[in-house]
Amino acid sequence: MWRVVARSAWHAVLFAWGLSLIFPPTELMAGTPVSSVDRADQPFGLSTSRVTTGTLLEKWLDVEHEVDDDRRVLRLCDQDRASCRSRTALRFLAIVDGARNLQGRARLGEINRAINLTVKPMSDLALYGAEDVWSPPLATFARGAGDCEDYAIAKFVALQEAGVSADDLRIVILRDDVRDEDHAVVAARLDGNWLMLDNLHMAMAGDQQVRDYYRPIFLIDRDGVERYSGASSASGGAARGNERAIGQILH
Repeated sequence: MWRVVARSAWHAVLFAWGLSLIFPPTELMAGTPVSSVDRADQPFGLSTSRVTTGTLLEKWLDVEHEVDDDRRVLRLCDQDRASCRSRTALRFLAIVDGARNLQGRARLGEINRAINLTVKPMSDLALYGAEDVWSPPLATFARGAGDCEDYAIAKFVALQEAGVSADDLRIVILRDDVRDEDHAVVAARLDGNWLMLDNLHMAMAGDQQVRDYYRPIFLIDRDGVERYSGASSASGGAARGNERAIGQILH
C-alpha cells in the first residue's frame, strides 16, 4: 500500500507523475470505446466513451446520410419557398419558422410541442412490418407517424434548423428498467443545464429529474455515438450494449 505524506504541492505533483509511469494507460483494442468525454459536457453529468464499431453506430451512420439529404432539400426550400416541390419539407419548415423567432426555453418547447403533435406514435412493426427502423425527418413527416427515435431525429434536425447549436444537442438512449424497454429523447443544453425533449411529454424535464425512472445508456451527437460508462442495455450487459440496445424501442 502506498503511503504518501503531502508535504507540499510540489510533492503531490511528483507523486502523480510517478503514478502515471507505474500505471500507464491500457492500449484499447479496435471496436471498443476510445476516448473519455468530460462529464460536464454531457447530459446526466456522467462520463462517456466513443463507440467505434457495432450495429448502433452503423444504424446511425446510415440514417445520418439520409438526414444530410433532407438538410439539402430543406435548405433549397427555405431559400425559395414558392419553388419548393416538397410539401413535406414546407410542413417541416413551418415548424422551424415557429421556433426561429423564439429564444431559450420557448424555442425548445415549441419544437418539442409541434413535432409531438404532428407525428402520431406508432411502432416500427406496425409501420414497416419490421423492428428498429430509423427514419430521417422528412420520411417521418411524410408518413405522419413514427416511434420514439423518429421523433428524436426529427427534433434533433429541427432544433438545428431553428438556430440551436449542434454542440448543445444530443439524442439520448435511455433504459426504463420498470417497463423493461429502451426509449429515445433529445437532450438540449440551455444555460448549462440539459432538458429532455420527449415524445411522451409536452413538458421538458431536466436530466436529473428523469433519473428516477430512466437510466442513460447511449448518446448520439454530431460526431457519432458514445456509450455511458458502465451502461448496460436491453440485451443485457455493457459489452454487448452497442450491438442491440435499440432493439426494444417501440414507443
